[in-house]
Amino acid sequence: MDMSNRISHRFDYLLKKIRRSDFSLHPFRHVEIKNFFSEEDFQEITTANEISTSASNDPALIEVLLETGYRIINFPGCVTETDRYIQWHASKHSDATANRHDTCEGFGMVLRLIEPKTNILVSLNEFLKGDAWNACLAEKFDLNLESCTRDCGLQKYLDGYEISPHPDVTRKALTYMVNINNGQHSESRTIHTHFLKMKPEWAYITEYWKGNPRSNRCWVPWDWCETVKRQTANNSIVVFAPGPSTMHAVHADYDHLEIQRTQLYGNLWLNKVEVDIEPVWQDHLVRGRAGARPRREKPSLAKRIINRVSKKLSRQSPKKESETHTKLNHPKY
Repeated sequence: MDMSNRISHRFDYLLKKIRRSDFSLHPFRHVEIKNFFSEEDFQEITTANEISTSASNDPALIEVLLETGYRIINFPGCVTETDRYIQWHASKHSDATANRHDTCEGFGMVLRLIEPKTNILVSLNEFLKGDAWNACLAEKFDLNLESCTRDCGLQKYLDGYEISPHPDVTRKALTYMVNINNGQHSESRTIHTHFLKMKPEWAYITEYWKGNPRSNRCWVPWDWCETVKRQTANNSIVVFAPGPSTMHAVHADYDHLEIQRTQLYGNLWLNKVEVDIEPVWQDHLVRGRAGARPRREKPSLAKRIINRVSKKLSRQSPKKESETHTKLNHPKY
């Protein structure tokens, strides 16, 4: 991508930081840079009206965020229905039936800033969507930018947001997260991304993903992994190219009325990827490990297929039984 005639940008110094950064290999290959923005820029970003939002209760907070230019987005570990979120959040520790995903305790809500108004956020939004930033990231991780779709934004994550350990789906080529929290003591709050590795007894799943690139990767229970590090530092960025071992997770449990977990979040998505099967975590269970199953238990994929066919057989004539057995020899997964 030729950018020889490109006009310089206020945030070009971030490109140099990415290019000069070293890779960390623990628990997987990634780049982590602390003090990413200059002190002056970071102060201006985190004191912008769009960042320093607060309210006295959940409905008021969501209204403030919407009026400020945010929009509720469809995001993993979240719901988009305001009433549902408010109702669940009022009694999140007592409602065991509200699970969004069966490896998580509940769900959150994510809002993305669609209409920034403060000058520095307008400029930053333009930079993150531009060719120079995305080409720099792609070059750092040996990716072809032309084969990817860009996705980025400034996001706020309300309390309850949870994604259990996962390495990301095969279509995601790159992801980055920048902490831009405006409140004091944000580093000690339970809002940060965990970077994990599989426990030895579950490491065979990582090996399965390595050997089966056309099998999509899924969320797994928290107790299958152990946290190696967390991205707690404010004004820090982490960037990595998802693969079989890039396990990460979040479980936000905090008071979001005064400050909200706030990040610059972005991805590069492969335009074309071939996936044959979509296993869920239960499909990776091996006999003898059932004691590690979390709260809600689902039958294995094979058992679900057998049960489904058995029910059909009980209702069908002998003529159609042979047809059913023929279909069973070619299951979707």
